[in-house]
Amino acid sequence: MIHPFYLSGVPTLGEGSFEVRSPFDGSLVAEVSRPTAAQAEQAAADLDAVRAEAQALPAHVRAAALDHISKRLAERTDEIAALITAENGKPMMWAKSEVGRAVSTFRWAAEEARRFAGDLMRLDTEPAQTGRMAVVRRFPRGPVLAITPFNFPLNLVAHKVAPAIAVGAPILVKPALKTPLSALVLAEIVAETDLPPRMLSVLTIGHAQMEPLVTDPRLPVVSLTGSDAVGEQLRASAPQKHVITELGGDAAVIVEPDWPDLKAAAARIGLFGCYQAGQSCIGVQRVLVHTSIAEKFSAELVTAMEGLRQGDPTDPEVQVGPVIDARAAERINGWVADATGKGARLLTGGTAVGTLVAPTLLADVPADAIIADNEVFGPVLTLTSYDTIEEAFAKVNSSRYGLQAGVFTTLLTTAFAAHRELQVGGVIIGDVPTFRADQMPYGGWKASGSGREGVASAMDDLTDARVLVLTGLPL
Repeated sequence: MIHPFYLSGVPTLGEGSFEVRSPFDGSLVAEVSRPTAAQAEQAAADLDAVRAEAQALPAHVRAAALDHISKRLAERTDEIAALITAENGKPMMWAKSEVGRAVSTFRWAAEEARRFAGDLMRLDTEPAQTGRMAVVRRFPRGPVLAITPFNFPLNLVAHKVAPAIAVGAPILVKPALKTPLSALVLAEIVAETDLPPRMLSVLTIGHAQMEPLVTDPRLPVVSLTGSDAVGEQLRASAPQKHVITELGGDAAVIVEPDWPDLKAAAARIGLFGCYQAGQSCIGVQRVLVHTSIAEKFSAELVTAMEGLRQGDPTDPEVQVGPVIDARAAERINGWVADATGKGARLLTGGTAVGTLVAPTLLADVPADAIIADNEVFGPVLTLTSYDTIEEAFAKVNSSRYGLQAGVFTTLLTTAFAAHRELQVGGVIIGDVPTFRADQMPYGGWKASGSGREGVASAMDDLTDARVLVLTGLPL
């Protein structure tokens, strides 16, 4: 059976197909149809044609559709989690968590759709403006081209689709070709709603077919979650468009000497540096520990990482599964070898069997090592000590990335200083930078992107303000 893509809300076959294979054992998961260039053109034309109808949808229609999607995702949790594990290699415990987050994302979008009302602004603050009031509402900028990665094949698609539906913006999703099945199941569920079918297409196209869509003026908004290199290319290709990018990161966590439970902190850091084989842009990569506790904490972290269960992602007890493919494993191993060859100390790990890369901890990584200034996107952490909190802040900020950072401290003054000083989109106190609530603003500074996800924030990003001035009112 060849799985169809979704063209304007309808399951459709194109010409030719490609295979989706398990990152764990290489077994065939599915065969998926490829759209033709003409079908991609039809999707863009349909999104443009349905634009006015989508924008005019009553709030109750949009909210009801979002509620339905949330409910159906919850009902099909086990099925969809198994699909995520099969195509992505994500351990079952994390796959179920991802489905739960997508349920929450659509539920939040339904709530936000009901209160997306706008603002009133009195203008009679000057004599010449007596009797005037402004109504400020936000309207969709237009149809959206959403480009999503393999690491969260359901919830990162949800973070594009849910806000778009909430504001009445048609959307075309281009999922990662290694993991398209979760997005196609989501399209199937959206098709069950009363939304205009042409509001959503999910096209399993490659980069060559995507390029004309990136520059197509009928798709004025491009929302990308991916690498910083792809983000730069996209911005260069479409400088006239509204481009939202959530890109890479080498997330840092600071462990201060006032933190009372180093073992618990080490457990959280070790787990969330490796939890999806490290394939998370806010997974821990850089660990900064105060000199006074560095030796003790290092031992705790090694113990925590060596205690992680790695293996078959369908095993409900497995915490660390495979990386996405053999090429990724080879790259990660090469970066570790580069660091140790330049003087870094290997405290644990450093091995791989196929796509299973062992949880790895490096200390004293030199500045000229590849991993020192790049996102490893694998289960590899680096450990560095510092003497003062100011030094720790400077080390965090030395990165070209700035997505999120964590600080293990009990001091409110340190927490507020971190919030002020760290050049990142989010600071997590008392936990790892990997924490994300799907309703909070989420995005980065510097090479980590621009714009914000989180349902309400994304709704703002997909829309623009339009002012209506009323005159002659008895205010």
